[in-house]
Amino acid sequence: IAVSPNNNVVNIYEKKGKDWAKIHELSEHSGRITGIDWAPESNRIVTCASDRNAYVWTLKDGVWKPTLVLVRINRAATCVKWSPLENKFALGSGARLISVCYFEKENDWWLSKHIKKPICSTVLSLDWHPNNILLAAGSADLHCRVFSAYIKDIEDKPGPTAWGAKMPFGEVLLEHKDCGGWVHSVSFSHSGGQLAWVAHNSSITVVDAAQGKEVTQLITDHLPLLSVLYVSPTEIVAAGHDCCPYQFTYKGPGTLAFVKKLDIAKQTSKGSMSAMQHFRNLDKRATEEESSEPGTLHQNSITQLCVVSGEKSKVEKFSSVGLDGAMVIWDFKV
Repeated sequence: IAVSPNNNVVNIYEKKGKDWAKIHELSEHSGRITGIDWAPESNRIVTCASDRNAYVWTLKDGVWKPTLVLVRINRAATCVKWSPLENKFALGSGARLISVCYFEKENDWWLSKHIKKPICSTVLSLDWHPNNILLAAGSADLHCRVFSAYIKDIEDKPGPTAWGAKMPFGEVLLEHKDCGGWVHSVSFSHSGGQLAWVAHNSSITVVDAAQGKEVTQLITDHLPLLSVLYVSPTEIVAAGHDCCPYQFTYKGPGTLAFVKKLDIAKQTSKGSMSAMQHFRNLDKRATEEESSEPGTLHQNSITQLCVVSGEKSKVEKFSSVGLDGAMVIWDFKV
């Protein structure tokens, strides 16, 4: 597993027995790392950082070697994502654009094409459609959009989808205005027919291309969610400032509902409390309880959810990382 502890290096850990052992350290960036994506088939890692650079790392003779990508951005990179066929990746940035990067064999380097219009602010999240062409992007301009990222140099002409038929590079196939806040995370379903996103007004939204791009929004009573993930054709997992993952279900337009909290509550032992301590707590915290720790596995906001094993159609395990510096792997059963 590759993680960055909020600095400019990426650490790769391997599970040996019950413990995780650090086996590699990728240090090439000079700014804080903002995105990591590991391509399972081609075994390449792409990283991006606030130093406005991206590197593609390949494993040669037991050492990870970086290749610089010509992303051509003048602001920090914010997120990065490999396409399903792993022949290109998308990179979002504070330069109000998305770089779609692909490998050019002649010069042996990674080139990029820019999607600029109509993005008006930082791109915060990206996800690829399973057809390897469409790209969803959530942004700080309160919009969620679906673009075509078709690069004619490296791939065949795409067939029509429920999102649209004409797909030149940069074509906007969906633009949902007023998501109610920054769009923190986007996720396509396994079929690519639905797109879920979470915004800073504590909402989770699904748009259904198969049903004429009908939008279903659910404003939750939780703190804002920061990451969303499709784990089966109907089930969605989202997590954020509440420090634990929540499960939602979507079976068609208008039927987006909260299912349950996917967390194991900690058992706290209640010791006897002196009368003085009792009143001191009332005075300090306006409560009789002693502990101020949240009763969840993560002790701070969850920033990212990732699939660990299984496909998006049937995820068996997913991971979460939080601001508390913890990484948790969850088993998921429908």
